[in-house]
Amino acid sequence: MQEASLRAQIAATEDIIKLESDQLTVVQHQFTLGAVPKSDVLTQQATLLATEATLPPLQKQLAQTRNQLTALAGRFPSQEIDATFDLDHLTLPGELPVSLPSSLVAQRPDVLAADATLHAASANIGVAIANELPQFSITGQAGTTALGFSNLFSPASAVWSIAGSVAQTVFDGGTLLHKRRAAEAEFAQAAAQYRSTVIKAFQNVADALRALQFDARQQQAQATAERTALDSLNLARQQFQFGAITYLTLLDAQRTYQQAHINLVQAEANRYADTAALFQAVGGGWWHRSDVTPDTKGSPDRTWLPLPSADAH
Repeated sequence: MQEASLRAQIAATEDIIKLESDQLTVVQHQFTLGAVPKSDVLTQQATLLATEATLPPLQKQLAQTRNQLTALAGRFPSQEIDATFDLDHLTLPGELPVSLPSSLVAQRPDVLAADATLHAASANIGVAIANELPQFSITGQAGTTALGFSNLFSPASAVWSIAGSVAQTVFDGGTLLHKRRAAEAEFAQAAAQYRSTVIKAFQNVADALRALQFDARQQQAQATAERTALDSLNLARQQFQFGAITYLTLLDAQRTYQQAHINLVQAEANRYADTAALFQAVGGGWWHRSDVTPDTKGSPDRTWLPLPSADAH
């Protein structure tokens, strides 16, 4: 997304540079004819140079982004990847849900990790409680008994012996009790962390959905503003050539179009980035899930958590 945005901004800046260069040629021609003062030529030159100065930073960011992509692909900078990315080649999903079921958030790695930690903490309480209880052991022995050697191996001579033992800690200074309390405290901490993780996950999803909602409106508004600014600039250029308006009016039209053009590119890039953020917020996409569909409606409002008591285990 970053590479596509930078390429689009560079292309837009180059278009603006060409437009301002053409306008500088017109102003210089009018100055030769005595229609405009020298100050108009200098002002247009300054505007063109200022626009050209914005191009190298964008090119630097693009080069650094390409290096980052190459590194993520496991290559050295000299082994740059062949693929390039442009906004025109990117496509938004055909359908995006206005709400998502809570079952999607359950696949997030951080939620899965917090859930596993919670289960482990619960198991530790059970272990601590078991250590406080008496330990039973039962053993059995088999043998034979007979009055004479000839009867030693007869079936009637077989005997069994069963013995049992019970072990109980008499005095541990409260060690086992405090271990159980520590396990319960760790469970409470894990439960709080789990709840915080789930709430944060739902916040990420809600933020992404809201961002997409307003991104569409912003892109539409910026596209309208860009078209209007371009029409205004074309009209101002024609009027300036015929001497109907001053150069300052034309310059304002140029600046308005330049800003509108860049804003449109940024709005498009933001919409793509927020779409990717939605996929990340749900821990992936819903396209590979068989139990949910994009049109499923969900409104999760709370998460149940087990109480940190011995009975719960």
